[in-house]
Amino acid sequence: MPAVVQNDVLIYKGSNFFRQRLLLSTLSGRSVRIEEIRSSHDDPGLREYEVNLIRLLDKITNGTRVELSETGTSLYFQPGILIGGQVTHTCCPQRGIGYYLEVLLALGPFCKEPLNAVLQGVTHHDLDVSVDKVKTAALPVLLKFILVDDGLELKVVRRGAPPLGGGEIVFKCPVRRHLRPLQWTKWGLVKRIRGVVYALRVSPTMANRVVEAAKGVMLNFLPDVYINTDQCRGSNAGKSPGFGISLVAETNDKTFYCAEAKSVEAGTRSSTLPEDLGKECAMRLLDEIHRGGAVDSSLQWLLALWMALGQKDVSEAVVGPLSEYTIKFLQHLKEFFGVMFKLEVLREQDEDSDEEQVVAQKVKMTCVGIGYVNISKRTL
Repeated sequence: MPAVVQNDVLIYKGSNFFRQRLLLSTLSGRSVRIEEIRSSHDDPGLREYEVNLIRLLDKITNGTRVELSETGTSLYFQPGILIGGQVTHTCCPQRGIGYYLEVLLALGPFCKEPLNAVLQGVTHHDLDVSVDKVKTAALPVLLKFILVDDGLELKVVRRGAPPLGGGEIVFKCPVRRHLRPLQWTKWGLVKRIRGVVYALRVSPTMANRVVEAAKGVMLNFLPDVYINTDQCRGSNAGKSPGFGISLVAETNDKTFYCAEAKSVEAGTRSSTLPEDLGKECAMRLLDEIHRGGAVDSSLQWLLALWMALGQKDVSEAVVGPLSEYTIKFLQHLKEFFGVMFKLEVLREQDEDSDEEQVVAQKVKMTCVGIGYVNISKRTL
């Protein structure tokens, strides 16, 4: 549902895309009011992880004003100035660290001080991207916009599985006055597969079984497959048992596709076979490679954001089929910044077939950046 604008305040209804709206509000400096947040639910209002996100935004900004109704079903958010600097935040275990880390990744280059954030919580969660995926697939995308990687770093100190977490990461991001425009229409062929399997408070043989199963699938396609095992012990293993895998395919044009899978939460009645987990992750990676495009499908929205905020020049990128999250994000970008993307469907025919739809549909995204400038960073 499109936003209603009253006195330069964007008014939305419902709890969907809550994170998108607060993120774009913080970047644009426009206040936002969100009403009817789960008002018809048995447990109405904001969830704990959403309140936790507001606290994080409050820590990295100065002058943010938040008004919440008694029932928690209505929120008024007036963003402050992005400060950044040293931040330590305990994330809500209902969501993964990735839920919060993606926000910091989007805001980091525009802070006043270089961001140095310590996030604690669940490092791998079914609902969110894992810290491994952010490190291997998202940071290279940001690097294309800021060019110099001095100070761009993501370090996994400890891993933590749900429900109790206990993981910790350190994220450092340099500040930039503006982002450069980007032309990214080629992504090349996959040349190598890398991965990591982690085992927390479970038998180390679990990790080896996952590796063998994943390798069994990937070696059918290319020989350069190498998967590390990360068998954490003691305090480094977090507070809950669990194991999982993260696979990355790298192309010869430095594009990264990532897929993940993890065991079911401790405490549930069901269990996960390591062999099934390895195969499932390998199949997900093959699906991601089939979609193709310049970025991983879960990072399309970040690419769109940085393209829109770039210098006043044309940026273009070809991505795989757009995810629902990305489509909604493009609508939000128009409402907050007035940026319109030209979307062009590219239909390519497979060489060995007369049919069209054999190859996954590609979308060419083109926009003119708004010339967003980090007012805190003076020109050298």
